[in-house]
Amino acid sequence: MGSLRDVARRANVAVSTASAALNGTRPVAAETRRRVEAAAAELGYRPNVLARGLVSKRTRILALHYPAPASGFGLTEMQFATGAAAAASELGYHLLLSPENEDPLAELRYLTGTGLLDGVLLMEVGLDDERVPLLTAENVPFALIGRTRRPDGLWFADIDFGRLGADVAGHLTGLGHRAMAFINHTRDAYAGEYGPVVRIGEEIAASAKEAGMTYADGFDADTAEQGRAALDALLAAHPEVTAVAVLSDQAAVGVLAAVEARGWRVPRDLTVLLVLTSAQVAAMFRPRLTTLEPPSLELGRRGAQMLIEQLADDAAGPPPGGELVPCRLVPGDSSAPPRHDHEGVRT
Repeated sequence: MGSLRDVARRANVAVSTASAALNGTRPVAAETRRRVEAAAAELGYRPNVLARGLVSKRTRILALHYPAPASGFGLTEMQFATGAAAAASELGYHLLLSPENEDPLAELRYLTGTGLLDGVLLMEVGLDDERVPLLTAENVPFALIGRTRRPDGLWFADIDFGRLGADVAGHLTGLGHRAMAFINHTRDAYAGEYGPVVRIGEEIAASAKEAGMTYADGFDADTAEQGRAALDALLAAHPEVTAVAVLSDQAAVGVLAAVEARGWRVPRDLTVLLVLTSAQVAAMFRPRLTTLEPPSLELGRRGAQMLIEQLADDAAGPPPGGELVPCRLVPGDSSAPPRHDHEGVRT
């Protein structure tokens, strides 16, 4: 691996210029920066982060702090981290993934107390997230992927749950469904009031009722076994339901098993939607499930960009604000018009 002096020689610039181009300690012409970066890549040179921090007062290290759900992180969740890491890298920062331990606030205090972090990106945000006042009190720059109950004065990027609810109801009523149900996460799957779980339930319920649909909820599930039991209990209480939206991928496995056990078929006898799941995951089901795909990569990227914008040399910095990004309806093979006889009974 070459030294900084070798990089400067290869790029035909002074050592101080090469250092500034790689470490961001002072402005360097774009063409010169590209030449230095190309020389560094050819020689395999990587700047010393700690040494750079002593000069610039910045380490260019960020932390993505998140509580891992009980079911573990799947492909959909990891896309948030992938988007954040890509955006950080493009802007010259490193992203450290930091899952919470049994005492998340103690973990966060330790991380910020090391002096190695320029800022923190919070993921899996609760409505009354305790991490927000902690970081505010410690004057640590942060941004949210998600939002609290009252996000005024914060930087955040979140899903447009109002639009999501309208898209679910619109898709189903457009097919002719008049009675639907939603199987949410169980409340004990996440600590406290997890923002997406609360908001998605409220918005789908409001949109379904606004569309004039009969609506049922309260049959929640996070595992295949729970999903199977939830659907059986749901249809026993609400036999009029012809469409079900499911939030948990694992619960959806159980829902499909319960449909098959009845001798039914999807979507002939029941339309099934996945909510907040990537199209790649939805395509693994048989039949391929219709999904409302979250803008995971975009939200991760925007959250990281908002955090880095706060770290700009301009003392004023950007004002706090948020962005709501819609999900994408990806039709699969699991949604179709309901089948009724002339008396309105499922055939």
